[in-house]
Amino acid sequence: MSSFFAVLFVVAAVVLVFGLVRKIIQYAKTPAPLKIATTPAPVTQSGVVLRLFREVVFFESLFKSTKWTWIFGWIFHLGLFLVLLRHLRYFMDPVWLPVELIQPFGIYGGMAMVVGLAGLFARRLFVDRVRYISAPSDYLWLVLLILIGLSGLMMKFVAHTDVVMVKQFFIGLYSMHIGELPPDFPLIMHLLLVVVLMLLFPFSKLLHVPGIFFSPSRNQVDNPREKRHLAPWAKAMEEQQN
Repeated sequence: MSSFFAVLFVVAAVVLVFGLVRKIIQYAKTPAPLKIATTPAPVTQSGVVLRLFREVVFFESLFKSTKWTWIFGWIFHLGLFLVLLRHLRYFMDPVWLPVELIQPFGIYGGMAMVVGLAGLFARRLFVDRVRYISAPSDYLWLVLLILIGLSGLMMKFVAHTDVVMVKQFFIGLYSMHIGELPPDFPLIMHLLLVVVLMLLFPFSKLLHVPGIFFSPSRNQVDNPREKRHLAPWAKAMEEQQN
């Protein structure tokens, strides 16, 4: 079983990294021939950086759009951020002090993550206009993430897992030394669901994670009168004609 999961995680990590790199390159090469910054938009580059910071950290546009979605979405993402920080301890030895200090908050982050996802799932079920545009994959992604959160919490509160063995397993992957995984059902379920998430992430709607930084409506300076905007391909054509 341990060898099986070792191969799974190596393959999933390769797919995740190369899939994300490929998609980011595609985003970077996609031309933006027009100035389409959503107004009111910043008129300086530093203003664009500040706007992206508010968007990534506080979900500013979502807050202006719908408060209930913002509440559940922000709770989920904040919880996920704490959970990811908590999980860093399984991949480093010795563990950094900030990661040690975040451990108790990571448990609450797992709870917040599930609560936020449940709220987003209920929104898709009970809000007519959202249910109308929801595809089956939208529900499946939420169910997958909820199950990942619940199986993780089960290992803390229902069936305790030997986290030392888990850490030895993942650190052993760095040196291709496969350790033993505890044969616990919540752990096996949790790891399988995480592998599915890693494999599908580069091909899903979850690509809004890197995509927000390449969105022309967010990353453009609102200065069409002060500076003529030319996409790289248009600029190359203009230089050839001149």
